[in-house]
Formats: sequence, structure tokens, C-alpha cells
Amino acid sequence: QVQLVESGGGLVQAGGSLRLSCAASGRTASTYALNWFRQVPGKEREFVEAISGGGGSTAYADSVKGRFTISRDNAKSTVYLQMNSLQPEDTAVYYCAATPTLYSSTPHYWGQGTQVTVSS
Repeated sequence: QVQLVESGGGLVQAGGSLRLSCAASGRTASTYALNWFRQVPGKEREFVEAISGGGGSTAYADSVKGRFTISRDNAKSTVYLQMNSLQPEDTAVYYCAATPTLYSSTPHYWGQGTQVTVSS
């Protein structure tokens, strides 16, 4: 069992930055790839970025390339999403999710989400 708790969301102006954190707990947490997804009401949940269990490999959506960076500190059991140059279209609830591998399609565990709102 893995528990995920996100934090760091909030309101920011366009062009600003936020850093999201996801604290992972559980005996096997460090073995999972950790992902960030986001969802806008009425739309499907969208993949944002992911990082492998060891932190050596990452994957990202084209929509955030060059603006968002994922990182992982296994000593703290925490994954981060540094979001720069935020735009109103980045407004969403951001979720942390754990998958067995970097490119697994179905997360095994989800966090509760944190709201990010970008004003124009």
C-alpha cells in the first residue's frame, strides 16, 4: 500500500511559478514511478510528467515541455513538480499517482489532488 499526499497548489498570476510536492509513504513507495496528472472539470485526467523509481528517467507531456520539471528525493520520499511560466490553461487539479514502472498506463495509487489556479 502506498499513500500519496500532495501540497503546494494555489493561485498564481500568468507567468509565475509554483512548486508542487507529493509525499509518498508505504514500504514499497520508493520502488514506484511517480507521476503528475491534472484534470479540469468536465475533461479527462491528463498526464503531465513522470519519474522512475530511482529518479534516473523522466517522461513529460508536450504541453509542459520546457516549463515544468519533475524531480524526486527518495531520502524524503517526495516528488516535486516545478512549474514555471504558468498559463491560465494550466489551471487544474493536480494529482500525484504511483505506477509500477515509468510507462505503466494504469496508476495503482492516487493522491487527493491539489488545486492550481493561474489568473490572466
